[in-house]
Amino acid sequence: MKTNPGRFFEDFRLGETIRHATPRTVTTGDASLYTALYGSRFAVQSSDAFARAFGYPQAPLDDLLVFHVVFGKTVPDISLNALANLGYAEGRFLRPVYPGETLSSVSEVIGLKESSNRQTGVVYVRSTGYDAAGEAVLTYCRWVLVRKRDPQATVAEGAVPHLAKSVAPADLAAALPALDAHAYDAALAGSPHRLGDYAAGERIDHVDGMTVEEAEHQIATRLYQNTAKVHFDAHAVKETRFGRRLIYGGHVISLARALSFNGLGNAFGIAGINAGRHVAPLFAGDTVYAWSEVLAVADLPGRSDVGALRLRTVATKNQPCGAFPDRAGEGYDPAVILDLDYWALMPR
Repeated sequence: MKTNPGRFFEDFRLGETIRHATPRTVTTGDASLYTALYGSRFAVQSSDAFARAFGYPQAPLDDLLVFHVVFGKTVPDISLNALANLGYAEGRFLRPVYPGETLSSVSEVIGLKESSNRQTGVVYVRSTGYDAAGEAVLTYCRWVLVRKRDPQATVAEGAVPHLAKSVAPADLAAALPALDAHAYDAALAGSPHRLGDYAAGERIDHVDGMTVEEAEHQIATRLYQNTAKVHFDAHAVKETRFGRRLIYGGHVISLARALSFNGLGNAFGIAGINAGRHVAPLFAGDTVYAWSEVLAVADLPGRSDVGALRLRTVATKNQPCGAFPDRAGEGYDPAVILDLDYWALMPR
C-alpha cells in the first residue's frame, strides 16, 4: 500500500519517536499571508526597522506562524484520524525564527489511554520544532482523541503523563536577544501600556470581532500543510456529528491573538503555552471575539529589558465579550470556543 491512511489509536506505541515530513522553509511571503489572514498588528513582527531599533536583527516571524508550521508537520502522523485536539501544555518558544529558516518536526509519544467505549483513545505527544541547524525552536505537548481502526483490537498498555500546570518564568525567553526597552517606540507600536501598567486580576475586553470565511480557513490550513480531514473534506464529514468542516483550532488561536492587540498592543511575543483547550467547534460564518485576564506579572531572570504577562485569553463565537463569558457551572458559557493560558513578552 503506497498511500497513507493515517495512524489509528492502536498503531501508537508509548515512547516511540516519530520524525515528520516535510521540512518547510518559511519566507516573508508566508509572513505576509499570515498577516492577510489574521490582521495581526504587533509592531515587532510587522516592521524590520522597528524590530532592529528594539534589538532584533530583523523582524522575526510571528510565533504562532512558527507554531502552526511545526504543528502542521505532525498532523499526518498524529491526528489525521483524530476526532478532537483536546489540549496543550508545556509549550515553550525557545528562540526567534526569521524568514528564510527551514523548520522540521519530531514527536515523542508520551502517553496513551484507551477510551472506555473502546472506539477511540487519547494519544499524548511532545512535539519539537527544529531549524536547519538542528536547534530546537519550539516544544509543546498536546493530547488528541484518535479513532481506533478496529474497536476490538488489543492495544499496548498505556499511561497518562504528568504535565506541569504552567511554564516557570525562569524557563522563558532564554535565547531572546538583548533588547533596548528605551528604544521601543510605544507610539509606533500603537499602545502606551508597558509591563508595569498591568496587574493580576485585570480583565480586558478586546472589543473587536472577526468573521471567519470558509476560503480564508482553507488557505490558512493549507499554508501550514495541515492535512486533517475534518478541515478539508466536506464530502467525508457529511456523516459526522456536525456534518460540516471544522475550523482548525489553531486558526482560532491566531484570531484571538490578533484581536488581543486592542488592549495588549505591546505584548510583542509569545514565550510559553501553559494550558489550552478548544472548548467548542467553530464554523465558517461565525464571528470570533475575545477577552483576556492577566493571571500574573513576572520578572524574567537576568532581563531588565522585558518581562512577561501570564494571560488567559478566552475566545467566543457570535457573542461580544463585554460581559466576559466564562465557565458556567460544570461547563462553559455556550459561546466559549477557546480557553488559552500563555505567557506573553512585554517591554518594561
